[in-house]
Amino acid sequence: MMGAWYKELKVAITVIDKEGKIVEMNDKACQVFEKYGGSQLIGQNVFSCHSESSRQKIARLIANQETNCYTIEKDGVKKLIYQTPWYQNGQIGGLVELSLEIPFEMPHFVRT
Repeated sequence: MMGAWYKELKVAITVIDKEGKIVEMNDKACQVFEKYGGSQLIGQNVFSCHSESSRQKIARLIANQETNCYTIEKDGVKKLIYQTPWYQNGQIGGLVELSLEIPFEMPHFVRT
């Protein structure tokens, strides 16, 4: 599923199927989740390691084919989290999560 250019991208990419099973992680995602098992998480289900409210949100995103986007700060690092459906042959396959480290102060441009 994952092409070679994703592997070393400086963005954490985690892909789950419709049942919540982790089917792919790039190197950055494995590094980010190293203390939880890193690449050993592939094949595991995200529903087993999230709170009830998070499980409900993930299930809703999949069921309604919605996108969820927010920022977080953890251990002095600010990140943009972008969760969105992925598709195969026009059918939803699950969700992909992109986690990007971003500066605390970031320029914003309005283009016309």
